[in-house]
Amino acid sequence: MKISVVTTMYYSASYLEEFYARVRNAVLSITGDYEIIFVNDGSPDNSLQVAVSIFENDPRVKVIDLSRNFGHHKAIMTGLSHVTGDLVYLIDCDLEEEPELIKEFYEEMLRSEADVVYGAQQNRKGGYFEKVTGALFYKIINMLSDHRVPSNLVTVRLMSRRYVDSLVEFRDQELFMAGLWVITGYKQVEKTIVKGDKGSSTYNLTRKITNLINAVTSFTNRPLIYIFYLGCLMIFGSSVSALYLIIRKVFFHVFLSGWSSLIVSIWMMGGITIFSIGVIGIYLSRVFMETKDRPYTVIRRIYKRD
Repeated sequence: MKISVVTTMYYSASYLEEFYARVRNAVLSITGDYEIIFVNDGSPDNSLQVAVSIFENDPRVKVIDLSRNFGHHKAIMTGLSHVTGDLVYLIDCDLEEEPELIKEFYEEMLRSEADVVYGAQQNRKGGYFEKVTGALFYKIINMLSDHRVPSNLVTVRLMSRRYVDSLVEFRDQELFMAGLWVITGYKQVEKTIVKGDKGSSTYNLTRKITNLINAVTSFTNRPLIYIFYLGCLMIFGSSVSALYLIIRKVFFHVFLSGWSSLIVSIWMMGGITIFSIGVIGIYLSRVFMETKDRPYTVIRRIYKRD
């Protein structure tokens, strides 16, 4: 049995040596046949140089250097498409997720005969704002989606090769990894973990909002359906209001005037219209990007030994 370890690098230089030593020892407790794949996602620091130095001392290490920063999820899919192991261990290299978790995940996989054992936080890490926004993210996704995404998912997971082969068949240009993990199917088992906190994150508020929009528009079409029902509701409401005004004018000779209410109504209707057009525009842009069939990433060089 061979195990492939996949991790991505972005501002990761300070963690790589310790990560490599710990994950290597953890894998060796299961099997001596392994490979470790580092994917450099255009990291601005010297992560690539550190990873290449590890590669030079261990023939079972492979380094994939991307031509620029393509994003965490696309780097993950690139790494997964190059695995050769029977089992695949995916984990971030920043040590917030303990590399030694592979032993627990492997035991759970044997016990449950699952294809995937994935990690989820019992209590989300970070401050109050991060916990609230994280909970809101999963609530919105599950409210709009036909497929439930487990809350507080983390990257770390142990997967069978057949699951990974099925996963990399997806070629979505706008990736929502948590959604792809779910809709790929197979038997998946959740394992509660405690995730560390390195104190800083490259995911700021703007990036989190962008991820939410991408997740919703790439994983579900319900917003388009809701816009249709909203239009029906507005037509019904305006029709009832018009009928009410006609009856008051014809039968009671009362005409209601009020420029303020008229202006407010115009602004509200205009806002709803622009919002609806914007949502439709986002979906159209997704269709436009998907039809281009561009590659996930561009690989500048692969460091490996035959």
